Amino acid sequence: MNQQRRHLPYLLAPDDPSAAFPDVGEALTDPDGLLAVGGDLSVARLVNAYRHGIFPWFNAGDPILWWSPNPRTVLRPQALRVSRSLRKLLRRRPFGVTLDRDFPAVIKACAEPRADGGGTWLVPEMIAAYRALHVHGIAHSVEAWQDGTLAGGLYGVAIGGIFFGESMFTRVDNASKVALVHLCRFLDEHGFALIDCQVLTGHLMRMGAEQIPRHAFVRLVERLRDRATPTGVWDNGSITYPQPPPQMGTVSEVQHAR
Repeated sequence: MNQQRRHLPYLLAPDDPSAAFPDVGEALTDPDGLLAVGGDLSVARLVNAYRHGIFPWFNAGDPILWWSPNPRTVLRPQALRVSRSLRKLLRRRPFGVTLDRDFPAVIKACAEPRADGGGTWLVPEMIAAYRALHVHGIAHSVEAWQDGTLAGGLYGVAIGGIFFGESMFTRVDNASKVALVHLCRFLDEHGFALIDCQVLTGHLMRMGAEQIPRHAFVRLVERLRDRATPTGVWDNGSITYPQPPPQMGTVSEVQHAR
């Protein structure tokens, strides 16, 4: 029975959003990190998932799929790596950045099909679910503006001292990078210790992301998920023109967790 269980994801009941997820160590290796199927996308279920290092990801026509990949890609806000070219760009102040100014527009832009024809995983029920999290002050957006027009941005879920990054988009070159610079500064100043990037991309690695084993990531989640950090709306009514951050090389909680 145990051998068979390893080849099948856990089936979640749709009527108990507070029910426990299986241990993430039971996630499949092929496809990497698939842990459970079914359930719902209620606020309670989503918060329960993120508090255990689990996130939903599925395509149109598929059942709801829940994931916890191994290893996990993370970024420490204070360790963001800014290239020389991006530093020069930031000094020119091409984009003004806001927080939670237009979450619906950001997630709609993130849901647009990619230029490479890869489609989108942000199906309508996912968009509705994250908009509900935003209304509850749990999901947040970062907007990069150019001449009053949305040029790029990102959104994610804040649980305690962790920001679970979900998706980003750019309509003008480097707009999403500038949004990330501002987000890292905000998170570092407000007690957040970690950004979950979920999976590896060359873009994130160049900006300082690293991979850690799933068990180390879960320990970090357990340590940080109840930390007191800002909730509710993060928009303070201002617009910021991010400047290049100082280069830092401090020892982090991620390193301690290894």
